[in-house]
Amino acid sequence: MENPTSAASRPDFYDFLDRMRRPAAADLFRSIKSFLVSFSFHEPNTEGDGSKVQGFLTEMEGAIRDHPLWANATNQEIDHALEGLEKYIMTKLFNRTFGASSEDAIIDMEISEKISLLQQFVKPHHLDIPKVLHNEASWLLAVKELQKINSFKAPREKLLCIMSCCQVINNLLLNISMSNDRTLSGADEFLPILIYITIKANPPQLHSNLKFVQLFRRETKLVSEVEYYLTNLISAKMFIIDVNARSLSMEESEFQKHMESARLATKIYVASPSSSQVLPTYTRAHKEETDLTGARFPFMDSETETLSPGEVKQLHDLYRQVVTRYTLLSKALRKLSIDEDQLLSSVDDL
Repeated sequence: MENPTSAASRPDFYDFLDRMRRPAAADLFRSIKSFLVSFSFHEPNTEGDGSKVQGFLTEMEGAIRDHPLWANATNQEIDHALEGLEKYIMTKLFNRTFGASSEDAIIDMEISEKISLLQQFVKPHHLDIPKVLHNEASWLLAVKELQKINSFKAPREKLLCIMSCCQVINNLLLNISMSNDRTLSGADEFLPILIYITIKANPPQLHSNLKFVQLFRRETKLVSEVEYYLTNLISAKMFIIDVNARSLSMEESEFQKHMESARLATKIYVASPSSSQVLPTYTRAHKEETDLTGARFPFMDSETETLSPGEVKQLHDLYRQVVTRYTLLSKALRKLSIDEDQLLSSVDDL
């Protein structure tokens, strides 16, 4: 299972940057620079931008194959160059292309809020996940992999987070199948677990991340196992958006009671003094940070004895999220001895 932060996942990018510094690459670099500059002449349009990027990557594949720097290169070496190119241009275009529309921001917020409610009462049996498939250790690992998705800007690396999460689930199913002489039921068992993992993880900007991968990951790479896993996560997202009593194997009255209780708990902590101190003005880029310091850490001024059992569980979940994110950030900082932003800038300065 490839880790987006591992050294093995980055040589394509570094090799690409190294070649772009060479005088012989001047013509390629001018084409790339011209392509990036062309975006400044038009208003952001995610679907249109996606078509432009896909067309440019296809065009550049031919240019790279015919270029002296890749003379006698294997198909794998050409593919590595294209991986580096994709990461380079999408890192440059990230602020324009990721979650750029107000509609996407609203959908992200609605999904996150819906998941926050579901987290308070949805259990594996609500998704008809049999007990034989319960494995908290594997589920927690899958949750952590999915929560990494917003740590990266390149479509490939975001997709690797999705792949890693899904492969943990798939490996769990295979191991249980072999140890219990049990026949796998394919998506009938895989998708419910992925839905549960997605609810537990509440990955930030889920809609925007999925849309970004669909539009800007090279189309030739969205096939086979990758396509299967991506499609299943999209299905999980749609399940969460459309969730109702029937989909959770509940009576309507029970479902409404749980949702209302979750909303009430949310209203209580959103109205707390700590959340009212959030600054009234902020940009889209800082919206998530504001949400984290406000709505998602609501217990700063609470007394321990006033917390209900449900609030204690919620506080514990928040604590685990903070520790997980801190650990991931610390590991990433230790591993990345070279600042990729500096590398990008060094190429631009040539």
